[in-house]
Amino acid sequence: MARLIAFFTLCLLSASVASATFTGNPFLVKGKAYCDTCRCGFETPATKYLAGAKVRIECRHRVIEASTYTVEGVTNSKGEYNILVNSDRGDDACDVILVKSPDRTCTKPNAGRDRSRVILTRNNGMISNTRFANAMGFLRDEPLSSCTQILQQYQLTDDQV
Repeated sequence: MARLIAFFTLCLLSASVASATFTGNPFLVKGKAYCDTCRCGFETPATKYLAGAKVRIECRHRVIEASTYTVEGVTNSKGEYNILVNSDRGDDACDVILVKSPDRTCTKPNAGRDRSRVILTRNNGMISNTRFANAMGFLRDEPLSSCTQILQQYQLTDDQV
């Protein structure tokens, strides 16, 4: 009987420790926002990282497709953002999304580079509470004049971009 009580006590203790770990450790989502100055769809040496760009984390329930969680952030002087997510999002599908560019010459989100999926659950084997989102970009209205030379480094022409 004493072994049974010790076993249940141990189970209860480990469940409470796991529960405290779950709610007490928020996620930190990190990423960058940039202006694609050459309009080529990826970062180049001419890429301008945007200070003051607004981004949003949006989580949706996979079955009912309704937004279940939203939090916004702003990039620092290096175009980097750090957004704290206070809870495990379980099976939700979470994306970091570009919201607004501070640069009037670079306001159009680049389709395919305007969002980044992040996993915000602890039930996936990842140990760290930090999640890294892919860099996301806005397109400049007109490419910089130096872009032709930059694209030659990649052996691309303006027609291929």
